[in-house]
Amino acid sequence: MKSFAKTMLAVGVLASLNACSRIETGQVGIIRGFDKQIQMSEALPGQTQNTIFQDVIEAQTKDITVDVQNIRPQAAENTTLDDMDLTVIYSVAPGMAAELYANKSSSFHAIDTKTGDYLLMYNYVYNLARNASYKAVREYKSLELNDNRVAIEGKILNIINAELNEDKDLSGAVTVSNVNVRQMLPAKSIVDSANEFIRSQNELKKKEVEVETAKKEAERVRALSQNKDAIEYMNAVSMQMIAQGVRDGKVHSIVVPADFKGIVNVGK
Repeated sequence: MKSFAKTMLAVGVLASLNACSRIETGQVGIIRGFDKQIQMSEALPGQTQNTIFQDVIEAQTKDITVDVQNIRPQAAENTTLDDMDLTVIYSVAPGMAAELYANKSSSFHAIDTKTGDYLLMYNYVYNLARNASYKAVREYKSLELNDNRVAIEGKILNIINAELNEDKDLSGAVTVSNVNVRQMLPAKSIVDSANEFIRSQNELKKKEVEVETAKKEAERVRALSQNKDAIEYMNAVSMQMIAQGVRDGKVHSIVVPADFKGIVNVGK
């Protein structure tokens, strides 16, 4: 009988140990009692909670990542972006976790499918980030967006936190710390038009260079025709120098123009 009691005690201790939940760093434990009521005091990191007579909901509170993908806001000229993706990072005040879980709609929250952790206010922050992106992008023209990426990230961050601070239940409870715009693709028609404009500008510059070159050549020809006597004198001097070079034995071969009408003495 004593042996049986010891065995049952050992089984009970083992079961009690297995029915415990340890809160990890970056988490809090939201405790729901046997009566299904939420306790307003959270279990903090490092604490171990018994789960035999209560549920412990492990909620992530630090650096929660929200991915906002495939949204299509409009730029200043009313053109719709082909794609925009961004990442938002936010945190939840540990001491407010139980209150947010108990008082906010369950649709505001989400569950991490990889870890099973509860993500307080995840869906709510997602919608704030999406709406803030539409407002921020609207201030810039399509082809100015990527040059102003940092400014747009700052505007989105400020808009989200302003919205959170306006809600007395969320002010100080949820804080967005970082916004990273990963991609902004203007409408293809806008990009194609810009590329065509650049191409036409390059063609225009090319034609301008060609016209300028032709103009200078025409001026050169005109200058030569106006100085015909000087050209004939230069040709006569050149021929005389060639003849002298031949007589002195310094020139053994010369190039004779097709219309040459003079006489060249090639000597021996």
